[in-house]
This record gives sequence, structure tokens and C-alpha cells, in this order.
Amino acid sequence: METFMRPVVSVTAVFLFLGTAAFATIFGSVRGVVHDPQHRPIQGAHVTLKAQNSEWAKSQDSIDNGEFEFTSVPIGNYTATVTSKGFQEVRQDVIVQSDTSPVLHFELTIAGASENVTVSETPVEAPMDTVTPTTMVSRIDIQQTPGADRTNGMEMITDYVPAAYVTHDMLHMRGGHQVEWLIDGVPIPNTNIANNLGPQIDPKDIDYLEVQRGSYDADYGDRTYGIFNVAPRNGFERDRECDLVISAGNFYQTDDQISCGGHTQRFAYYVSGNGNRSNYGLQTPVPEVVHDAANGYGGFASFIFNPNPKNQFRVVASLRQDYYQIPIDPNPNSVGNSVYPSYGLRDGEREPDGYVTFSWVHTFNPNTLITVSPFYHYNGADYQGGPNDFPVISTVNQTANYAGMQASVSANFWRNDLQAGVYGFFQHQHNYFDNVFTDGSQNFPASSIGVNGGVAAEFINDKFKITPWLTLIAGLRVTQFNASISENEIDPRFGVAVRIPRLNWVFRGYYGYFYQAPPLVTATGALLDLASSQNFTFAPLHGEQDVESQFGVTIPYRGWDLSADTYQTRATNWLDHNNIGESNLFWPITWDRALIQGWELTLRSPNLWHRGQFHLAYANQIAQASAPITGGLICPPNNSQCGLDIPPGLAPVDHDQRNTLNLGFNANLPWQSYASTNVYYGSGFTNGQPGLQYPGNYLPGHTTFDLAVGKTFAEKYTISVTALNVANRRVQLDNSLTFGGFHWNDPRQIYAEFRYRFHY
Repeated sequence: METFMRPVVSVTAVFLFLGTAAFATIFGSVRGVVHDPQHRPIQGAHVTLKAQNSEWAKSQDSIDNGEFEFTSVPIGNYTATVTSKGFQEVRQDVIVQSDTSPVLHFELTIAGASENVTVSETPVEAPMDTVTPTTMVSRIDIQQTPGADRTNGMEMITDYVPAAYVTHDMLHMRGGHQVEWLIDGVPIPNTNIANNLGPQIDPKDIDYLEVQRGSYDADYGDRTYGIFNVAPRNGFERDRECDLVISAGNFYQTDDQISCGGHTQRFAYYVSGNGNRSNYGLQTPVPEVVHDAANGYGGFASFIFNPNPKNQFRVVASLRQDYYQIPIDPNPNSVGNSVYPSYGLRDGEREPDGYVTFSWVHTFNPNTLITVSPFYHYNGADYQGGPNDFPVISTVNQTANYAGMQASVSANFWRNDLQAGVYGFFQHQHNYFDNVFTDGSQNFPASSIGVNGGVAAEFINDKFKITPWLTLIAGLRVTQFNASISENEIDPRFGVAVRIPRLNWVFRGYYGYFYQAPPLVTATGALLDLASSQNFTFAPLHGEQDVESQFGVTIPYRGWDLSADTYQTRATNWLDHNNIGESNLFWPITWDRALIQGWELTLRSPNLWHRGQFHLAYANQIAQASAPITGGLICPPNNSQCGLDIPPGLAPVDHDQRNTLNLGFNANLPWQSYASTNVYYGSGFTNGQPGLQYPGNYLPGHTTFDLAVGKTFAEKYTISVTALNVANRRVQLDNSLTFGGFHWNDPRQIYAEFRYRFHY
């Protein structure tokens, strides 16, 4: 405890020293200038910035040089409207990402007799104050994309983000699976890799999802592979209204929610409750779906209060529980059961989770903000064996409590955009392990342990706009980790963005260091004895250290947005997972090193023919790791009994897939109806057992097609039908015994959904 308090004290001291301003990562700002046809500034032009999907709005008048600026603007899509006496009204759309400041230029024209509203033809420019490849997904996208609004669905990520896919029931992105969720810009820490299968947040509670993939500023944390910044529903899109969502489909599935919200000029609220169940939950070890039911329920709440223009208070809270049966292979004579028998198991996983975050946002002036965000997170993963299991009954309970705070600095002066701040949390974790063999093998007594640890970080980041076409970004993040081991890391990060005049293409480059704190100690006495009896052992886990380089370009053209990136991540102590036996119960490990390389492409269209948007995400990558395994669950060299006789040198990891493509279109059809499609192609994951059935180093490629159609009646009723994997193409995704293998992709799922909106 004493060793942990030292970095916490240093964090507090830095926070008090900075003590001027802070910036929540869910916000950006919108700046601009208003001119007349002779390019003279217009003073007193009335500028309104309004969210496209809600009633959130701000207004102000341009100053004497024609400039205006809106601060603390939540991420999302907006429309800026400018009116001035004697001129035609002009509108322009703008996308706000976290920590960005898009600049708008309005040239007003003299009002004619018709006084028509005009739309500015100025193209939406690629941002110059970030080098982070970013994908924005709105709640409309989530509602219409096939399968994306299900509680356990990941389509809101996998359909829109390159190199993102689910295999052995876990989301993988850019070759790794250590991702970070932020709610309202506040991180929700979870250091227990691979313990949780349940969702962090119900997609139906999301207003905007901002997915960042690499090249992070220093004010972001250490999850190299992906950051999911959630702007939750907040009530500004409703006026004392409720939505009731009910669905039903094959596998006896249903996914239901009721949510209510409203707002005044100073207060907005949103609350929801949800429940779901299905006879198909996790990916199965064989094509048949056996012992695979899942259910869950939870609640969510968001409150925003603006006592005055300079202060805002935000509270977000969630509480939920999910349960999953662990699917089995019912054939005792199968290949999988001959190695790790699962046919006699009736296991389940129960996962409670809850968090609450509070944020105070204070505006000192248009260039200076302060945000202070304390938070608390509780997370559990309880693996329960069946009372009649054969050959083993396993019970593993892990609970973790996180309490911490985030504060950061943003100050705009001259050509600088400076951010600095602190982040830290204290963690208490309790682990219980019991393993009872029912086949006559040696048994060991149950054991439990409580451990403490924590992370503290300080950061500073500056975006220096040398010219309108050149921005330099530099930052430094210092992290201290204390538990059974202590580690300190200093991570510099550098970026540059260059805009090509007239073309408006933006080239970006990045080079940065990252540190990912390891899970706390998970090996107790009984687990150590069991591992030893199977010729495994445990070694201390150390934090992962990554070096990332990236180069990319964003090309906007008449509303189209094309982005391409190439990247490389070199890691030491690369964090992964392993399992004892064939189950979905994973244990953390670290490889000696890893190398992840790839290039990716995203394309998003404007609203074509006033009917819909097209989106494409493609990635070509290779994820490799090298023995030996340096921490966590270790199999000694040349031990064939545990299947980890891995030669040294880089080799593809189990979730490596060279080519991944998603192609979709969300169409708004006549008579208040819509249709959405998505085609997914994967070239095949690493073949863990090359042989007669699947020769070669990779499993076969696979393609699926998803479709959703819906119609709204009387503005308050919506009925939709969704079909996932329409052709029911089944393929084995993973046959690697050592990493939870024998997983097949999802079968065809068809369900209908009914939505009803009503006032109260």
C-alpha cells in the first residue's frame, strides 16, 4: 500500500501545480470566420451550432474581426447556421471529434428577393489537429446496421473499423485485444485481459461512438490497439419521451429495452433498463449449438446539468449482469474431445459490472477549460463448473474494484493547443480458485488471495500550428505501476500533419511509445499446484511496451472521405492469453516480443441521391509473436503435453488474419422505410493444426452477408427484420487447441424488432 501511495502523491502534486485548466476528451471546439462577398469580416452575424440528432444547440454573434468560437462541444455531427441582416442565411455541416477544433469559413451573399437559405459549398476538410485515424459511428448507424443494436453485438465496431473482428468470443483489433473504453471521455479501467465476455455498454445507450486506432496523443492511455470513446445518450434528443424496444427471433432470442429522457434549457437526463436472452451465446466448438444459452439485464443513466454558461456537471452510471453457458462438443469421439474433453462439462460464466463517473467542466474563457472526473468501477468474472461435470469441476471467481480520477489541461494560445493533466486509479482484486477432478486425478485444495495495485500517469501534449497547412504534435506520458512488482515508464510521442493546398489532402505521420500495465497476480496456491501437475508453471507478469510508427493520408472529395494508413507496432512482453484445457476460461501470458504490421483503408460516402450512405473498411495485416512466453501461464520448452512447444522466431499468432473487408450501405427508402446491408470477408485465421482437413498455414476464407429492413409508421412505431449470415455459411474460425480453439463463426440468426416511442 505504501509503495502505491508514492505515485498517487506525485500525481496529486502535479495536478495542483497545473491547477489552471483541464479538458475532457469527449469534447472538441468549433471555430470560424464570417466574411462578406468582398472578404471583409462581418461583425454581429448570428451563428448557431446545432446537433443533427438532438436539440443540443449553442448560439453567439461574431466579433469585430468576423470570428466565432464554440467551446466544450461534445463529439458528433452538427450544422452551423449563419444569419445577418441583408445577407442570405448559410448552413454548413461539421463533424466534431474529441480534442479537435474544426475551422469553418462562411462567405455570405447579398440577400435577393427570394431570401432563399443557401448551403455552403465549402468542403468538409480533414482535421489538421490530430494524426489519429478515427471512425465515427452515430446512433442512427447503430440502429440501422444489421445486428449492431443488440446488447452483445459488436457490429457497430466490426462493420466500420478496419482490422476489427471477433474470434474465440473476443474482439480483436489491429492484431491485439487490449482495448480501452471511455464513457463521456472518462476511462473505465479493466486490467483483467480476457476475463470478461460481456459488454461494457449496451449499444442502444450510445449517441456517438468514436473509435481511435493508434497514433494517440499523450492525453490518451496505453491501449495501443483501439480506444472506444462513447458519447452516451443524454436526453437532448427527446422531450419527455420514452422508447420501448422488443425483439424476438430464432434460438428463442429476445433483446429488449425501455429508455426515457428529456431536457430543459439547463438540465438533461436519460435512463434505460434492458434485458436479453438467447439459446446461442458464445461461438461453438462444433457447428451444432449445444449448451450455449446466454442472458443478461442492466440499467444505464446519464445526467447533465448546466447551472450557468461557465459550468457543467455530468454523471453517468451503469449496472448490469450477464450469464453465459460454456458451449461443448457433445461427441465424445471427436478430435477435440480426444485432447481436452468437454462433452461432460456444464459450465457457466457470470459477469456483474457497474461503474459511475462524475465530471465537472468549467470554462474560464473561450481558450481555457477545466474538467475533473472521479470514477468508480466494479467488475466480476465468476466461472462456475456444473455439479456433475466430468472430468473436472472448475470454480474461478475474480472481482476487481477500481477507484480513481482523471483531470487534464487544455489552453489555446497563439498557435498552440496545450493539453496536460493526470490520471490514476487504485485497484483491489480478490481471486478464488478451486479445481476438483472427478476422473480420479489428483486434487488440490481451494485457495484465494486479495491483491492491491494501481496506476498513476501524468501527461503533457502540444499541437503547434506553424501554418494553416502544417501542424506539429509532441507529447510525453509518464506512467507508474505498483502491485507485486513496480514499473515506471516514460513515453514520448510525436506527430505531424501536412495539408496539400487546393487538393486539401492531409498527410500525417506518427512515432510513439506506449506502456500497458499488466494484470494483477492471478496464480494462487491451488492453481500453481494444478499447473505444476500438468507441467505448466506461472511467472510474474510485466507491463507491455510498444513502439508504434504510422503514416497515412485523408482525402476529402465532394463529401467523400477516403483514409489510408500503414502502421507497424513492435512490442516486448506482448500481452496475450492461454488456457488450461479446452474452455473459454483464459489466463494472461506475455510473449517475449511481437511485430504487427499492416495497412488499412476506410471510405465513407456523403448522402448519395438523398437515399443513404456507403461505407467500406479494409485491412491487410500480419500479427506475429516470438517465443519464449515470459510471464503468466508458461509451458516449459519441449513439453508436448501442454501443446506449447513453440520454436523461437516470429510466427503468426492464433488470431492473425491477413485480409479483412467490410462493405455496407445504409439506405433511406420511400415511405419512411430503410434497408441496410453489410458484406464481411475474412481470408482465414492461422491454422493451428495443418493437416488433411485444412492444409496450409491458414484456415479457409469466409464471407457472410447481413441484411436489415425496417419501416416507421405514424412517426412513433418502427418495425424491422434483421438476418445475420443470411446464407448460413458456417466455417471453423479457430482450431488452435492452445488458445481456446475449435470455434465456429455465428450461425444464421433472424429476428424481428418493434420500437414504440411515446410521451409521458
